[in-house]
Amino acid sequence: MTEDLKSKKALILEAAREIKVQQWTPAEIDQLRRRLLAEHGEAGKTEMEYIADVLKDAGQKVTINQVEEAEEQYEEEFEDLLHFKTLEDAEVSIMRLDELMRKFREHGERAAVERVLNVARLGKRRAEMISRNRKVEPQKRAEKVEIAGWFRIWLETPDAFFDWLDVRKQSPDFRAKFPQSESEE
Repeated sequence: MTEDLKSKKALILEAAREIKVQQWTPAEIDQLRRRLLAEHGEAGKTEMEYIADVLKDAGQKVTINQVEEAEEQYEEEFEDLLHFKTLEDAEVSIMRLDELMRKFREHGERAAVERVLNVARLGKRRAEMISRNRKVEPQKRAEKVEIAGWFRIWLETPDAFFDWLDVRKQSPDFRAKFPQSESEE
């Protein structure tokens, strides 16, 4: 059986060299699977997952889905994106998320847009989690409640968010809760 596996791996790698692609997506892997079946009959019958594993083990770049592809393609864009130690840090993080979302939408990168939204959802959950932590000082917990609300509103209405935030920061409620923010503006 191991000899059969070795020869099947060799068949896969040989066919892969003939196809000559830089990145293996499900479409290319399916093309390779069909080619193996056409050229080798029953001996070439192989599952796509196995082909993908063989290609990965051989050092080939294999991307199984669009989200994975977006994560790899834009990894630098998503690095070090979430900061909300302060209200100002949170505002900058949301600005950056907004810029990325608009850029990816403009280029039709749906998977990358979804990743931006997932990062924002993560930011919201983290802020909510910190806001409930009794070990965190009350003022910081209040900031995290505010920040979680910012993420929620941006996720719901990104086009209106920054206008809303300007109004929010001028409101008596906000100024009473966060008087230190006035001096930093």
